[in-house]
Amino acid sequence: MAPHFKFPRMPSPIFWLQAAACAVVGWSLLHGGLAVGSGEPAPPATATPDSGPVAPAVNTGPSASPAAAPAPTAGARLAATPSLELALSRIDVIVTHNDTLDRIFRRLKLNLADLASLRSLPGLRAGLDSLRPGESLRLTHKDGQLFGLERRLNESETLQVVRDPSGLKASVLQSPLEMRVRTVRGRIDTSLFEAVEAAGAHDQTAVQLADIFGWDIDFVLDVRPGDSFVVTYPEIWREGVYVKDGPIQAAAFVNQGREFQAVRYTDPQGDSHYYTPDGRSLHKAFLRTPVEFTRVSSRFNSARLHPILNRIRAHKGVDYAAPIGTPVRAAGDGRIRFAGVKGGYGNLVEIEHSRSIVTVYGHLSRFARGTRAGAHVTQGEVIAYVGMTGLATGPHLHYEYRVNGVFKNPQTVTLPAAEPIDARWRDDFVTRSAPLLASLDVPAGPQLVSR
Repeated sequence: MAPHFKFPRMPSPIFWLQAAACAVVGWSLLHGGLAVGSGEPAPPATATPDSGPVAPAVNTGPSASPAAAPAPTAGARLAATPSLELALSRIDVIVTHNDTLDRIFRRLKLNLADLASLRSLPGLRAGLDSLRPGESLRLTHKDGQLFGLERRLNESETLQVVRDPSGLKASVLQSPLEMRVRTVRGRIDTSLFEAVEAAGAHDQTAVQLADIFGWDIDFVLDVRPGDSFVVTYPEIWREGVYVKDGPIQAAAFVNQGREFQAVRYTDPQGDSHYYTPDGRSLHKAFLRTPVEFTRVSSRFNSARLHPILNRIRAHKGVDYAAPIGTPVRAAGDGRIRFAGVKGGYGNLVEIEHSRSIVTVYGHLSRFARGTRAGAHVTQGEVIAYVGMTGLATGPHLHYEYRVNGVFKNPQTVTLPAAEPIDARWRDDFVTRSAPLLASLDVPAGPQLVSR
């Protein structure tokens, strides 16, 4: 009987796939396309805040742009391919009160040696030591090592720090601004803010209007439905993106049938103020109200029933209801003669001014930095914050105005005027203010001038 012949078993598909993979690897080794490293880690690739795939971090999102890798070294010779990417973490930080870059680095567990390198860069230390509460910083890092920092210095300049093979480098990027001058007009139905917004402007223009005319109009009590305004101002744009409204150039406000006009003039010494068309300063020596846009919860009254003591007691000031923490500003230039706790006033600030005038600010939650007896303050400077310390049923500012020790109603007292425009500059003022005042009579359009 002939022996039984058995055919050999055919290789499986997996075998052929493995053989093909080995062939590819062998060909790559032979032609230098792949080298086996020595086990040392590859050096870090350079990156900028706008490069590198950014892994999600605290209050951040991912970025997918590729990182630039350094040239291969003898210790680790990986091919520079798009698949070789450096994962960076990007963190946007909002600066809080009393924040410093050192505190931010420690909070985020970033390398303090990088902070020392930053502070040693020429001309950079002063800028990094003056962080402003509310501003934003963008930090890019990997495992705590800083690779980038961005900080907006102003509307047109951005500080950018990046890491290159030699270390951290800083530069200031310029973003040209475009000024678009507009004239808008509106009529008040409910509030100044709503009317300004309906006219196409923004909140900062409404605040400016109230500041300009605030010595003549009490925007808490005097504004009525039917009042109207017209204002010429520049909008500031950067790279096609709106940034903010610029300072008002000219404005008119009609309040209960009375018209007020203002024009901004910058004198040869660089000081800018608002004047009437005939050159009288709109600036008064005192603010009419030291807090912005609140309601009056209690008026000046010689026979008021005290809400806590429950007896008739003269109310020798005005109470402005506002949320706790609302900034309180000095009504005029002067010297602080008292800052502390005083009886039913709670936390209190008293400021001495010229002409034997004293202003008083009570029920404060806290004092601003630098508010202390003997310190000099300027009009509009924040001295404290609204609270409800002392005898108070709710958060408000108690404000008093005294002349030679006599209490005056802050809402009706005649405020001392500031000096008119300097005679040396009157001709220049007339020439430069004429076209601005004329713009108030031109029908409003979306954009009158662009420069």
